[in-house]
Amino acid sequence: MMNTLAKQDRWLLLGFALVVLAGPLLLKPFGAGYPDLLQKFCIFGIFAIGYNILFGLTGYLSFGHAAFLGLGSYTAVWSFKLLTMNVVPAIIFAVALTALFAWMIGYVSLRRSGIYFSILTLAFAQMAYNLAYSVLTPLTNGETGLQLVKDDARAWDRYFGVPVADGLPSTNFFGHSMVGYSGFYFCAVLLIVSFYISIRITRSPFGLMLKAVKSNQNRLKYTGINTRSYALTAFVISGCYAGLAGALLAVTDPLAGPDRMHWSASGEVVLMTILGGVGTLLGPVMGAGVIKYLENIFSSFNEQILQSVFGFLPDSIEHVVIKIASLFVGEGWELTLGVLFLVLIIFVPGGLMQGIQSLQRRLFGAPAHAGADATPGAH
Repeated sequence: MMNTLAKQDRWLLLGFALVVLAGPLLLKPFGAGYPDLLQKFCIFGIFAIGYNILFGLTGYLSFGHAAFLGLGSYTAVWSFKLLTMNVVPAIIFAVALTALFAWMIGYVSLRRSGIYFSILTLAFAQMAYNLAYSVLTPLTNGETGLQLVKDDARAWDRYFGVPVADGLPSTNFFGHSMVGYSGFYFCAVLLIVSFYISIRITRSPFGLMLKAVKSNQNRLKYTGINTRSYALTAFVISGCYAGLAGALLAVTDPLAGPDRMHWSASGEVVLMTILGGVGTLLGPVMGAGVIKYLENIFSSFNEQILQSVFGFLPDSIEHVVIKIASLFVGEGWELTLGVLFLVLIIFVPGGLMQGIQSLQRRLFGAPAHAGADATPGAH
């Protein structure tokens, strides 16, 4: 597999794989080495990589990718309920159905470009959210969400004589439970494979054509090239990544709710991609990791923790500081993310990868790494 990559890409993939697989050890000092958070890093890393194939390479800004994330989750949970707790069929069905759904939405939305395309994808996503929330409640269980129950059919498990658990069964990979670190390493392997595919796409003639679509679509049209077919293919691939991420959310936590289709989930993956660096290879994964880490840290803060942090201040000042700081933690942690995002956009518009490149040049005078590969206009 690696022999087909250029030397710098082989080193990039190898380094990426080592860092991901060593995640529990590397992130433990930062309080992020436990399975649940590591799984989120991998899952939303996959989501962001796929989104970057569309937004980073073609320049099409979609506000509807949460629909694919939610559809992947619903499909996977139904596979667990009707067929088997084995994760492989669930992932296959989720990616296949999401690909079909993405093709349908992309076929309509890509008749327009720019802001009109973005609005169309947002409209489709909100339609999907409302369908899941209220209209298709027999399939989605509405606001409560779709969950496993002990009496689910699980026809394949019964046919092949898989032992029935006393309580609710857990997902498995041919008998290996997906709970804890096993679930993380399963997600980690899929993240590495997804990253490899993104490298191949970016470096391929198809990827070069997508970059050309972003830089000057009109010129391509004048030469007789059908740019819409390239953009539609990128849209479907991106949707498949989102469906895979949604399925993995169900693998690690077997439930699905309409909240995964909400417009804010679509906005989150946009932030991840921009924060890390649009059009770069490593940027979206870094952006996903930073956002999920900040969410984990700042959403857990409460007044007692703030008092312990600022307890050294005089009482009058401490009260004011805690009052202000409380706006940026707990349920308001997204304000912290917003401030960070504004600072980066103003001072480092190319995202974290641009910051790393600049620091690398200042310290070592070294050229940009392969992971910082950017499409034209990425900054």
